[in-house]
Amino acid sequence: MVASTWRIALLVLCLIAGAFAGPGFASGDLAWLVGAAGGATVFAGVLLVEGALRQTPPHIGLGGGLGALAGLLAALWARQVFLLDALPKAVSVACGGVLVYLGALLGAKGIRVAKGATTKAAVTASASPKILDTSAIIDGRIADMVDLGFIGGPIVVPQFVLNEVQGVADSTDPLKRARGRRGLGILERLQGLEGVEVRITDQDFPRVKEVDSKIVALAKATGATVVTNDFNLTKVAELQGVRVLNIHQLAHALRPVVLPGENVQVTLQKEGKEPGQGIGYLEDGTMVVVEGGASRLGQSVKGVVTSVLQTTAGRMIFARPDEAGADSGPLPERRRVWRRNG
Repeated sequence: MVASTWRIALLVLCLIAGAFAGPGFASGDLAWLVGAAGGATVFAGVLLVEGALRQTPPHIGLGGGLGALAGLLAALWARQVFLLDALPKAVSVACGGVLVYLGALLGAKGIRVAKGATTKAAVTASASPKILDTSAIIDGRIADMVDLGFIGGPIVVPQFVLNEVQGVADSTDPLKRARGRRGLGILERLQGLEGVEVRITDQDFPRVKEVDSKIVALAKATGATVVTNDFNLTKVAELQGVRVLNIHQLAHALRPVVLPGENVQVTLQKEGKEPGQGIGYLEDGTMVVVEGGASRLGQSVKGVVTSVLQTTAGRMIFARPDEAGADSGPLPERRRVWRRNG
C-alpha cells in the first residue's frame, strides 16, 4: 500500500515537472502536453529501473548508480567543453542519456569484477555459505558431513526449497512422504548442531519459475556454494560459474583406491554373468567380481585384486580367491578331504 502511494505521488510529480519543462523543449500551445508526456516516459523508466534493481544484487546496483552519477558528471563536463548547448536540446539530452547509460554499465561491471575477486579471496580465507537444495536435504548425509566438519560456513535454506520439501512430506505416496519427513528431520538436526548457523532466507526471484533456476540465481547473487545430489543442477550451475558440491561425486571420490595385487574381503551374495563368478559388495557399494566364487555364495572370501574397471555406473573390482587366506570351501568338499586323509 505504501509503495503504491509513493508511485502515484511520483507519477503526479513527473507529470507536473514535465508540464512546466515542456515549453523549454517545444513551442506552441501544446508544449505543456509534450512535457507531460515526457514526464510520463520518465516515470515509466523509473518503474523499469525499480524492477531491475529488485532482481539485482545490492552491490551491483550500487556500482551501477555510482557509474550513472559519473556519466551524468561527464555529460555536464562535455556540455561545457564541447558547447553542446549549441545543438538542439533533444540531441543534448540524448548524448547525456548515452553517457549516463554507459556509466551505469561500466560501474556495474567494475563492481561485479571486484566482487568476484573478493569472493574468491574470501573463499580461500573462510568457508562460503552453502545453499541446500531439496535432494541434498532429503538425502540426509549432509547432517553428518556438517557435524564432522567436512562442510563449513553458514547453511542457507531458501524458503522455496523448504516449501518443496514440505510438499514432498505431504505427498500421498508413502515413500515420498517418508523421504520428505526425513528431510524435515535433517533440517531440525542441522539447527540443533552446536556452532552451525542455519539460515532460512526469504529471498526469491518471482520471474524465475523453476526451483533449480532460483537456486542458481540465489547463488550467483550471494556468492554462495550450492550443495546438491542433482546431476543436472550441478552441470547448469557449473556452466554459469557457480561453485557446486555434489554429495554423490564426493562419496565417489572418497571410495578407497584399490590396486591390482591388493587383498579385499567380501561376502559373496550372488552369481555373476559369467559361469563360476561370484559377486559381492564392499561397504561403500563397490561391486567385486570374484572368479570361481559361485560355489562360495554366502561366505566371506578373501580375494586378490586382478583389475579395476571404471564404468559410468561406478567402479568394478575383479579378483581371484586368495587360496592362502580364503575359506576351505563348502562343507561336503571338506568331508571328502578328511575321509581321503583318514
